[in-house]
Amino acid sequence: MTESTASYELAQVNIARPKAPLDSPQLKDFVEALDPVNAVADAADGFVWRLQGDSGNATDVRVLGDAWLMVNMSTWRDTNALTAFMYQGRHRELMARRRDFFERLEEAVTALWWVPAGHRPTVAEAESRLLHLREHGPTRHAFTLRTSFPPAAVEGAS
Repeated sequence: MTESTASYELAQVNIARPKAPLDSPQLKDFVEALDPVNAVADAADGFVWRLQGDSGNATDVRVLGDAWLMVNMSTWRDTNALTAFMYQGRHRELMARRRDFFERLEEAVTALWWVPAGHRPTVAEAESRLLHLREHGPTRHAFTLRTSFPPAAVEGAS
């Protein structure tokens, strides 16, 4: 199923709590892979935008009032483009090692939603979507790759 449409883009937020400070030996491999993985994302078919702080990545941006939680946000053409990036190459290698770097959180850590083409979601918007997903499960307002909704289903929604 392709959700591609010129009027919408897929926004995603993912949060993580590192097991150690970013400058620790335990996170060295993760930190060294950030720029190369972000470069692959930036060049990926269907990539539109990603959140960046002063560092060029989002490691200095915090979320949900937790000084340890890190956030990753981006927008993509559709779920197929996001999935293609997530499950291949350097990103896939890092995902396979996520338990080496990050704590396992019990609540949902990833949320997806459709935004008007050209919209750049804010951290506050992402927090709201993630909290909605945690409270209500997948809905048109916030969903997962496993349970997604087409952009036509959110016409007129904010």
